Amino acid sequence: MLQQNESTAQPRAGRREWIGLAVLALACVLYAMDLTVLHLAVPRLSADLEPSSSQLLWIIDIYGFLVAGSLITMGTLGDRIGRRRLLLIGAGAFGAASLLAAFSTSAEMLIASRAVLGIAGATLAPSTLSLIRNMFLDDHQRTVAIGVWITSFSVGGAIGPLFGGLMLEFFWWGSVFLLAVPVMAVLLALGPSLLPEFKDPDAGRLDIVSAAMSLVAVLGVIYGLKQIAEHGFGPSATVPILAGLVVGLAFVHRQSRQANPLIDLKLFKLPAFSGSLATFSLAIFAMFGSFMFIAQYLQLVLGLTPLQAGLWTLPQSVGFVAGSMFAPQIVRRVRPALVMGGGLLLAATGLGMLTQIEAGSGLPILVSASIIIALGLAPVFTLGTDLIIGSAPPERAGAASGISETSAEFGGALGIAVLGSIGVAVYRSDVVDAVPAEIPAAAADAAHDTLGGAVAVAGQLPEQLGGALVDAAQVAFTNGLHLTAGIGAVISIAIAALATHLLRNARPGGGVEEQAPEAHASEPTAADPVLQPVAAEA
Repeated sequence: MLQQNESTAQPRAGRREWIGLAVLALACVLYAMDLTVLHLAVPRLSADLEPSSSQLLWIIDIYGFLVAGSLITMGTLGDRIGRRRLLLIGAGAFGAASLLAAFSTSAEMLIASRAVLGIAGATLAPSTLSLIRNMFLDDHQRTVAIGVWITSFSVGGAIGPLFGGLMLEFFWWGSVFLLAVPVMAVLLALGPSLLPEFKDPDAGRLDIVSAAMSLVAVLGVIYGLKQIAEHGFGPSATVPILAGLVVGLAFVHRQSRQANPLIDLKLFKLPAFSGSLATFSLAIFAMFGSFMFIAQYLQLVLGLTPLQAGLWTLPQSVGFVAGSMFAPQIVRRVRPALVMGGGLLLAATGLGMLTQIEAGSGLPILVSASIIIALGLAPVFTLGTDLIIGSAPPERAGAASGISETSAEFGGALGIAVLGSIGVAVYRSDVVDAVPAEIPAAAADAAHDTLGGAVAVAGQLPEQLGGALVDAAQVAFTNGLHLTAGIGAVISIAIAALATHLLRNARPGGGVEEQAPEAHASEPTAADPVLQPVAAEA
């Protein structure tokens, strides 16, 4: 088993490292913003570029698809060529692609720009996280740094719609992409002086075949899961998922035979790594299934505008920030397994509260529940990420970061596909019996499909009939939210038990307690040489 010295035996980070962390966090804020900032601009860009329905879907989705598919490759590439170098290359490409996207003159140009943004964006998360692994050698400092890193994503997700809405208030739709340019310019200007360079001195060449296989496997599965979430089970979903799984199995087999694999399969034999990865992925699975309904509930059930809905999600983001910041303090006194297990039980309480909201008056409960869920899951994400990165050798930190981020993408996509599909099935089942008989057949069919469809056709009906249709659809949708949240709560309780068991010997920073005889328990242990940082100035 890997071991580490006590945190006091490791060099502590100074002012340069903390300023460097601020620069890294700024890049992560932007990364998260770019996942959400486009949605508000869709009506205007649709009127300007006139994309087809298929092109519009690709404009929205291709960024997330290529981020997810490229994370493993980019994480490993950073280990080979240098994490700072890859980060700066990605930042430059991200800024340039943002300019192209902002001034796109056709749907095809915007799709291509978004594709480049996705590939460039995939360099940011693993590069920043693996740099943190080497910049902060002290266990407790690194946990704090990862808390800041997690917080930056929460902040980016929260302010993305707000900043996007502000830009759209005064400028054209492409202005939402220009937010990235000054941030990337700051990173390019300050990165070389504030960020150290790290890479694996013994890394071999990048296996292009393995990189392509990982991309196909991840894209196939995530695309299929998205199809399930949008259209239900069918050939359009099962074929890409099965193809992705087959390529994924071939990828794993290839890694076991490579001298310098893209993914070191030995990492999965480390209890802290594999246990944290499982906990991390399943927690995101439980969360995303319910959160996809919350945004719709705020707008389509409570009738809030997109800006109002965004403002009411800010308390949730504050909860994530607070939980991420408090986790390093709590873990000084309590084992990570107990902190993560307790956080999951707290999240289960919040998810249980969501089962009590009503169709027209659930805002106070929803906001309170969202804060509780965030407070519970933030320590899980912070400590889980810390254990994943800390348990991997420093020269493999980039690969570990890529695996961690890819597992998060899978967990989110699976949660939306599985739990989202269950919620939609409840909605469709309940709304069939609840729609008034006087509703025309075409309107009833639209209402049976989605709540958005019901609200849209209700506006074309007489006021009394349209109101009855909306009321029935909102109740059915709320019932779907209840079941989805309830399942998420049960899953969170199960994950709490799993995490407490699998990570019972894990320590902050990724080490594990040696099960030594009592007579030797107090003897100091030397740090495993594989955990010493590998530094190489570019």
